[in-house]
Amino acid sequence: MTQIVPKDAEALLTWQGLLAAIEAGHRMPRAQIKDMFLYRDKDTLLDRAAWIDGLGALVKVATIFPGNAARGMPTIFGAVTLFDDVTGDLSAIVDFHLVTRWKTAGDSLLSASRLARKDSTEFLLVGAGTVARSMVQAYSSVFPQARFTVWSRTRESAAAMGLAVADDLEAAVRRADVICSATMATTPLIKGEWLQPGQHLDLIGAYKPGMREVDDRAMQRARLFVDSRATTIHHIGELIDPIASGAISEADVVADFYDDPALYSRRSDDEITIAKNGGGAHLDLMTAMYIAKAWAGRAG
Repeated sequence: MTQIVPKDAEALLTWQGLLAAIEAGHRMPRAQIKDMFLYRDKDTLLDRAAWIDGLGALVKVATIFPGNAARGMPTIFGAVTLFDDVTGDLSAIVDFHLVTRWKTAGDSLLSASRLARKDSTEFLLVGAGTVARSMVQAYSSVFPQARFTVWSRTRESAAAMGLAVADDLEAAVRRADVICSATMATTPLIKGEWLQPGQHLDLIGAYKPGMREVDDRAMQRARLFVDSRATTIHHIGELIDPIASGAISEADVVADFYDDPALYSRRSDDEITIAKNGGGAHLDLMTAMYIAKAWAGRAG
């Protein structure tokens, strides 16, 4: 019987539970992953699939229509389906936005929990969309002392978050301990010359070749980490462009989540670290399985 998992399942979830599920998923056999993108001008149809032997399989389909914002509609719609690892049966249909929100935030939260200084207090959100709102909750679960400031291209959207608002992006970057960028930028917003010793950056927004949030200098100054080499290095402009220009090389990516956690870690309080969130379908699979199990195990 196919389980229908609604957005109400969110009440059963915890960030620590999700981090444990993601870490456990990376101790299993390496995922098979396949992405397909179709484009029509600025509109995108994204089809992501993942299979982890012993866990199960997932197909996630999303439509990304930036023009919907002017229509007063969400820019992203989609569906998430889970399949049984043994029989291939359709085991669950999980709320798309619930999976995406928790996967995206959990991905970068795992990076920050390993790379950000433990005494970090000043968190800068670059972008004021749904992801930024999720990151406030996620970061606060690991850094209870966190204070948040938000910068957006439009001050109104930043103010709507109910947090401190930064009008000067450079000044805000310079004073932050952790910088989380979740924008639709196609050219870099954050410059490497602004970065300070000891900072950690979570880069979330760029998801295809023509997108970037930081410049080459930022990539050169930082120790670089990704959630998965397979879904970032040759797929996202954040890495494609500086590798192509010679600013960095593939070898400069220190680790991904499949590597020893001891390697995916900060070495000193002074180094700058960058973690690129590629958000591959294997992370959707780990997250959706966590959500489905929580829903199946609910009381009553």
